[in-house]
Amino acid sequence: MAKRRKGQVKQARIGKRFVDIAIVGMLLLAVYFAIFGGEYTVFRVGGLEELEQQSAAELATTEAEIDSLQAVAWELENDPDAIERVARESYGMVRDGEILYRFREPAPADSAERKDPEEPQ
Repeated sequence: MAKRRKGQVKQARIGKRFVDIAIVGMLLLAVYFAIFGGEYTVFRVGGLEELEQQSAAELATTEAEIDSLQAVAWELENDPDAIERVARESYGMVRDGEILYRFREPAPADSAERKDPEEPQ
C-alpha cells in the first residue's frame, strides 16, 4: 500500500506541474496575443491615437469653415449691402444710370501669337 501511495503522490506532482506549466503557457500566449495579435494590438493603438489627433484637427478646421459659411449666409439673408456687393462683384450688375467699365489684362509679351505693331501686314 505504501508503494501505491508513493505512485499516487508522484502522479499528483506530475499533474500539478502540468497544470502549472499550462497556466504559465496560457499567460504567455495571452501576453503575446495582446502585443502582436488581434485588432487592438499595442502597435495599432499607437496608430489609432495618431489618427484621433488628425481627426480632431480636421474637425476643428471643418467647424471653423462651417462657422464662416454660416456667417456669410446670415449676412446674405439679412444685409442688403452684402447682397448688392455679391451682385456687383459676381454678376456685374449695376444700378440705373451707372456705367460699368471692365478692363482686360494685357496679353503676355512673350506670346507667339502677338504681332509687332510696327511690322507691316
